[in-house]
Amino acid sequence: MQPLSQWQPPTDLVGVLTDIDDTLTTDGAITPDALAALGDLKAAGLHVIPITGRPVGWSAPFAATWPVDAIVAENGACALLPQDSSHIGIEGAPGKRGQLLKIYQQDDATRAANYRAMQQVLADIEARVPGARRAQDSAGRECDIAIDHSEFTHLPQAAIDACVQIMRAAGMNATVSSIHINGWYGAHDKLVGARWIVRELLGRELDAELHRWVYVGDSTNDQRMFEHFPHSVGVANIARFVPQLVHLPRYVTQGERGAGFAELARALLTR
Repeated sequence: MQPLSQWQPPTDLVGVLTDIDDTLTTDGAITPDALAALGDLKAAGLHVIPITGRPVGWSAPFAATWPVDAIVAENGACALLPQDSSHIGIEGAPGKRGQLLKIYQQDDATRAANYRAMQQVLADIEARVPGARRAQDSAGRECDIAIDHSEFTHLPQAAIDACVQIMRAAGMNATVSSIHINGWYGAHDKLVGARWIVRELLGRELDAELHRWVYVGDSTNDQRMFEHFPHSVGVANIARFVPQLVHLPRYVTQGERGAGFAELARALLTR
C-alpha cells in the first residue's frame, strides 16, 4: 500500500464507491467531516454509492438523508434509492423526497426460501460456537445473517473462523467485516452488487470503466473490491486486517475511519 499522498486521481472520474462501517463511520456513527465529504463529492458532480454488509432496514434512514445516489445493502443483495429523481432501467415513478425505492437481485420466492434456510444456520451457529450471538441489527436483515464479533461483543479469531466454516459448510457465502460475520445464499457480493447498481441506476457498465471509479474500504470483506479497482483506498484502520488480506488496497490514508474518508475526498477534489 502506498500513502495517499502518492495517488493521482483519474481526471475523468465518474464516482466513489465506499464501505460504511469504520470507513464512513467512527464508533458507529458518521462524523461531520465524513458527512461533509459525501456532500462535497456530490456537489462536484460525482456519483457516490455506499456498499455495505449492514441490513436494508438499518440502511434505510441513511439512504433517505445522506447525499448519496443509493445504498447497496447486505453485501450486494438489495439497494435503496431516493425516489426524488428518475432512474435508468428501474421501474416505478419518482416519489416524494425522502421516500425510498427498494430493489433486489433475487426474486421473492428465492428470498423467502433462502431466509428460512439461513435462520436454521444462524440457530446452529449460536448453539455450536461458544459466545456467538446474532448481530443486534438482525431484525432488519432480509437476505443474509450476521454474527457480531466486534460491535457489541468480542469473539476470538478461532470462534470467527468456526462461524465462517459453519456458514460455508451449509453452502453459504461468508465474509468478515470490521464488526460482523456475514453469510448468505446467492452469487452476489460487494463487487457484483456494485456492477448491478451502476447498471440499474446509471445505465453504465462498471467493468468497462473501473479506472474511472474509486473504492474505499477497511476490512476483509472489501478485498474483492481492492483487487479489481485500480483506484482502491484503505482508511488507516485497515492495518488491523492486513495480515488476513490477500488483496490490499493500492493506497492508504493517514486518518482512520471517517477522518480517513474525509482525507480521501480532499485529496480527490483538490487534485
